[in-house]
Amino acid sequence: MSKIKYTGYLIMITAIASTGGLLFGFDIAVISGVLPQVKDQFNLSAVQEGWFVTSALIGCIIGVGFSGELSDRLGRKKLLVLAGILFLISSVVCALIHSLFWIISARIFAGIGIGIASIVVPLYVSEISPAAIRGRLVSFYQLAITIGVLCAYLTNMVLLNYSTAHSGEIQDGLMNFLFVKEVWRGMFSVLILPSILFIVGLIVVPESPRWLAMKGRNEEALLSLIKINGDTTSANQDINNINKHLKTEKGNYRELFSPVMRRALLIGLMLPFLSQFSGINAIVYYGPTILHNEGATMSESLISQIIFGLALMLFTFIAITKVDNTGRRKLYLIGTAGATISLFLTGLCFYLNLTDTVWVLLSVMLFIASFAFSLGPLKFVVASEIYPNKIRGRALALSIMMMWVADSIVGQLTPVSLRELGAAPTFWIFSFFCLVGFLLIYKLLPETKGKSLEEIDDFWRAIH
Repeated sequence: MSKIKYTGYLIMITAIASTGGLLFGFDIAVISGVLPQVKDQFNLSAVQEGWFVTSALIGCIIGVGFSGELSDRLGRKKLLVLAGILFLISSVVCALIHSLFWIISARIFAGIGIGIASIVVPLYVSEISPAAIRGRLVSFYQLAITIGVLCAYLTNMVLLNYSTAHSGEIQDGLMNFLFVKEVWRGMFSVLILPSILFIVGLIVVPESPRWLAMKGRNEEALLSLIKINGDTTSANQDINNINKHLKTEKGNYRELFSPVMRRALLIGLMLPFLSQFSGINAIVYYGPTILHNEGATMSESLISQIIFGLALMLFTFIAITKVDNTGRRKLYLIGTAGATISLFLTGLCFYLNLTDTVWVLLSVMLFIASFAFSLGPLKFVVASEIYPNKIRGRALALSIMMMWVADSIVGQLTPVSLRELGAAPTFWIFSFFCLVGFLLIYKLLPETKGKSLEEIDDFWRAIH
């Protein structure tokens, strides 16, 4: 098989798997346009508002709680299909059911799908990727998330404008209900089509060769590696190296908590935690609400969100193009330093009442740029590559569980913090956590670029 065909096949299956990230990003970002309307329609208090946002995050924690174990037992592909089905069910319920109870229940189902995707997509992509481009391919997952975020912002604005333009018309029917009368339901319904396409696309995606080897299905694993690598020689080398390491691994939680893996575990837990305490999802969830409260119209605030979403997507390309050359560690240090400074400046803009100037937009853009090439994609890259084969799914589940716990805390406390402390102190708190992230990375994170997953495992054992 030629290198061009090999590259095309690998990119195709990476793109299909990473669509789970697009669904993930759309689902968390669509709330930014939905929230103000649901808040008004159902007269939500600050606590209820926080619960509406974090209900999906509770689902994420549930999804993470079982998907790591199940992905090690049943395979990566089956869990991806389950995630797609949950996204589809949630979108249909939110679009059609009137009860707030069932809407929130559907948001929990969507959260379970997000939780599954947040583990299994980077896990799967890391296991099919050649070492030389693994960071780049896993970063495609974060790019897919940012595309989903941007799509949510764009469709939110288009549907809101459409609803406003037709609000005076007296019409009946489902389309009028979804896209005029209660347009926030139409915002949710947009996810139905990509959910179906994701489920269908997974038909052609192969199972992870490392998972197949772990289950003793070496012939299937070898055939998969031949197709991915493009030649039999390198595929045989890979399968021999994988099986060699599998013989030394115990495959239980005791191995994960052993002294050998202690540093890897600390890195894998703290990087996802600190990425959420950078405040990125406070901007994703509450950006329009914050700007609206500061005097902007809802349409203006949604346009600002589109600008933020576009920047998030574009600057993710820095990670994709540089992560396997510059390395994870250097990009992480540059990004966390930039995030620390930009969040401090954002808080300063709110403190000095400069929210109607270009300075607050520039400071937030600097933060988004810094996040997009470091804290955003690299937590998935690092967490998906630092654990042994037999426990990678369960170990990654712990890492992503920490991310969603942190996200739940941020989602629940942000409206309270904005009300009690104000926008400036809230952004300064986020800045402090980015500084902590910089110090942690400087002290503990080794460079893993260009190393196979088995070589990284050997590194932890060598330094112990």
